[in-house]
Amino acid sequence: MSKPKGGRLVWNHSTHIPGLIPVLERLTGYSGIQTITPAVIGRAKGHCPRLQLKVSVPIRGGFKLLARQGKTFQEVFMITELSQIELEEAIALALKR
Repeated sequence: MSKPKGGRLVWNHSTHIPGLIPVLERLTGYSGIQTITPAVIGRAKGHCPRLQLKVSVPIRGGFKLLARQGKTFQEVFMITELSQIELEEAIALALKR
């Protein structure tokens, strides 16, 4: 049995940063990304005019990402086989579209 290409997006919260879900859905299309889980939303001190998605720290099996827009941040957990550099390139492409 062949493994399907791309991953899945877990919907476990009713609230997300505006514009984050379409970017995460584009990321599920990359091979090597298994699961993307948006998590805790919080308030940041600084202001970020456009949506940003940065790799924060490695976790077991993947990475924790931080999404920022305005004064809001959201943690995103990603289970992936990609290296940090490959993941950062995929994120850059997903944010451009």
